[in-house]
Amino acid sequence: MKWFLIFWLGPIVFLSGWYWLSYYDMNFGIFMLSRQVHDLTFEVYGQVLGVPPETIPPLVARAIAIDSLVVLAIIAFRKRKKIAAWWAARQASKSSALDSADSLSRAP
Repeated sequence: MKWFLIFWLGPIVFLSGWYWLSYYDMNFGIFMLSRQVHDLTFEVYGQVLGVPPETIPPLVARAIAIDSLVVLAIIAFRKRKKIAAWWAARQASKSSALDSADSLSRAP
């Protein structure tokens, strides 16, 4: 599971880091981080996909969000017994707190 998360999060961190650094032209002398490469990359993707280049970043962000939900659903499915036990313990602690004799919330 650890490697699954690393291989999922690694490209997201790399892509978002490149996007942020190249968008603000913080290139540190590296051509790949320049604003020219940023604009050229989205221009090429826009030509290939047949969409305006400015619509690509929101599409990528939406895809990352949906992929993240799928990954979180897989993790929740794998840990469903622990989650169910935690939820049952939480519900039991809430009901026992309400049933205690020294509860100040009871009206006389």
